[in-house]
Amino acid sequence: MKNKKITRKISQGMYVLTTNGGGCVVDAVSQISSGEAPLISVAVMNQNYTNELLKSHDKFALSVLGMDVDPEIIKTFGLQSMRDVNKFENMKVLEIEGIPVIENSLGYMVLEKVDSIMNDTHTLFIGKLVEADVFTDGEAMTYGYYQDHKEELLKIKTENGKTAWVCTICGYVYYGEELPEDFVCPICGVSRELFKKRL
Repeated sequence: MKNKKITRKISQGMYVLTTNGGGCVVDAVSQISSGEAPLISVAVMNQNYTNELLKSHDKFALSVLGMDVDPEIIKTFGLQSMRDVNKFENMKVLEIEGIPVIENSLGYMVLEKVDSIMNDTHTLFIGKLVEADVFTDGEAMTYGYYQDHKEELLKIKTENGKTAWVCTICGYVYYGEELPEDFVCPICGVSRELFKKRL
């Protein structure tokens, strides 16, 4: 048996990754070197629109989300695609080094892309830190906390009288009596096995 829920125990934070033209919520972020210009890596799903943007842009930013983050930030950048909506329209952002960063965050890192490594599901983007600041010394939200409190944070609601399937990773809701055999979440790309049925 392979219970992938154990990966939620890996100590990771919650971030909004932004670049010119888009952004998304990410959790797989790591510092991989130190010094005056440390290297930071972030994994982004290949099917994500932000991934497409990062391949053609030289800079990106990571805004660190705190425990008291406005849930609308997670909903906007985590449950929608920039292909369909302008995620920045109702968000307070600052422009740093030409890149939008989330004002309601613990702080930010602006990175210059130096490398990328692609696998079958994600691309690992590696950036050199060029600018950063701390807005507040609040406690950072962890990926584990987000998973444990996702329904409360996102206030996931389903329509009465309809059978709903809720993605346990991102919160996307699919309506129908059964999920198609080949169904994958259009937001985060996970398979039907990670959906939970609600009546």
